[in-house]
Amino acid sequence: MDFQVTLTHYLATFVELARKYDQTPRHCSELEQVIDEYSKFVTNADNKLAWERLAPESFRALNPIVVELRKLSSLCVAIMEKYRALKLQSGAIETADYFRNIEACIDKEFGSFQITSDSKLLLIGSGSFPMTPLLIAKRTGAEVVGIDIDEEAVALGSQVVDKLGAGLNIRLEQTRVEELDIVRDFTHIIFSSTVAQKYDLLEQLHSLTNKDVVVSMRYGDGLKSLFNYPMREVGSRSWSLVDNILRPHDLFDIALYKKAAI
Repeated sequence: MDFQVTLTHYLATFVELARKYDQTPRHCSELEQVIDEYSKFVTNADNKLAWERLAPESFRALNPIVVELRKLSSLCVAIMEKYRALKLQSGAIETADYFRNIEACIDKEFGSFQITSDSKLLLIGSGSFPMTPLLIAKRTGAEVVGIDIDEEAVALGSQVVDKLGAGLNIRLEQTRVEELDIVRDFTHIIFSSTVAQKYDLLEQLHSLTNKDVVVSMRYGDGLKSLFNYPMREVGSRSWSLVDNILRPHDLFDIALYKKAAI
């Protein structure tokens, strides 16, 4: 496979589709089709093998494209969630393959660190169609808080919660983690895989959270890094990696962290 040709094509496509967003769902189907196609590309086993066999100089040549492609694909996912929220308002909603994959991932989020009705969960990067808060709150009865820095995403996400999650203990806010006054109360934290600064935020959260908090860091390495921000090393005196849940057929993998024992 000529990855440079393929990735350059996807990059140009995402640039054009992002440009078309106009706060209406007019271009929803077109974007969903490309995102679904791209999702299958990054989870294809043959593509993964070909990617792993690339020579180091090939990786160096592709890296600038990969960095931009990750940024633009993340932006287009955010736009697709906005399209889905807008379609829900009009009574027309479909479940694209991308969303089916994400919903399947949520079921396996915390491994043995189960969420119960007594849990309090924070989702960083909740987006415009907050599937994770809806599914977790519905299945467990836990209190869920979602935060996002995108004002439009929080407004649309709140409308989705009102429509699909009536009676559930879910709150969405446009804020940053350091501005939350209840950070120490959270038992579980999830980072969206498309949050670029997630590992910087993880280090920031160390002094703000309680000693028993469990953090689910969604990430993607290798070919999956075309669609997700990859895993990074953490300070050994701050966080310990307690589980690494690899899921070849899903769009992202999950690293589970707890505070390191001093």
